[in-house]
Amino acid sequence: MREPVETRRQRILAVVQSRGATRVSDLAAELAVSVVTLRRDVEELAREGRLRRGHGVARPLLPETERPAAPVAPPVDGGPVAVVVPERHAYLYEALHGARSAFEEAGVRIALHIAPTVPGAEQPIVERALAEGARGLLIAPRWRSRATEEADYAWLSRLEVPAVMMERRPRRGSPLHAVDTVCTDHWYGIHLAVEHLTGLGHRRIVLAARDDSPTARALRAAFTEIAAEHPDVDKWALALSTPGAAPDPAAESAQKPIDLPALLQELGATAAVLHGDVDALMLVQSLRDSGVRVPEDCSAIAYDDVVAALGSTPLTAVSPPKADVGRTAAELLLRRLGDRSPGGSAGPARRVELLPTLSVRGSTQVPPTAASAG
Repeated sequence: MREPVETRRQRILAVVQSRGATRVSDLAAELAVSVVTLRRDVEELAREGRLRRGHGVARPLLPETERPAAPVAPPVDGGPVAVVVPERHAYLYEALHGARSAFEEAGVRIALHIAPTVPGAEQPIVERALAEGARGLLIAPRWRSRATEEADYAWLSRLEVPAVMMERRPRRGSPLHAVDTVCTDHWYGIHLAVEHLTGLGHRRIVLAARDDSPTARALRAAFTEIAAEHPDVDKWALALSTPGAAPDPAAESAQKPIDLPALLQELGATAAVLHGDVDALMLVQSLRDSGVRVPEDCSAIAYDDVVAALGSTPLTAVSPPKADVGRTAAELLLRRLGDRSPGGSAGPARRVELLPTLSVRGSTQVPPTAASAG
């Protein structure tokens, strides 16, 4: 069966946003369509303002909104900027593309370092990068648990080069409190999801989320606060979205697979917020395998919006401004590097928060009880 045009275009956007500039011919081969068809899709997406196109190339859109108003000072000559992100982290790879565009425009070379999934992996990587001449650092440590996070505070606070943390909020009063940070306001993201669901009439909601990153912990804390205080939420529950996505993946509780259909039935819930995208798509499939239809029986909202739109039912999703987070972090670091005043302080430390948005697709609707009452 031929793929719907909008689905194909969503796939084009997902590829371009994750990889950066991509040749039209490569996209056509990957998506198994003709170059003529692919070129027509790219032209239409560019006309709608959803990406940019060049000669034979599709490029991600670089939003102008929410950028700091002050111009970026030209950096002094020197070595590259070290960028450290966890391996296999599509969300932060999108932020990386935003950062790369800002550094390229400023003529600054970046040295990308991928940290493996072991505690303390970032420190030796950063030390080696600095020994090789890196003059600044943009970093998003994995921080699977609060203990691994706090173990990094001491050495990160002693860095002798400017550093900006991306999608990480060090504990208040910690040695890293005064380090520049750029984050998504995840409380607002959960607020958007809950308001959308309660606005449709859902009164019992489940959050199935990871628990192995600062973002995951922020989402769980926000949902607990919002659901407990919301006048239109009667019951709510938290669950782990996938086995092993916990601070201690070896713990017995972290290995127990989630039975989302049973949890929904036990709570009488008609809606779920699911973090992150891949886990969300798999959980939606588990619902269908159990005879629970999405959205007819249960509305679902994904959190991350990296591939949420590519499901057989495109998922309504909270979309953090991933590329803008990276770009803003890069611009903050460029200011530090470009400051030629004594001490190179470039002003006070900044803690920047950017607001996510909600993309409404086909996975949410009024609950079955409200529909039958109407």
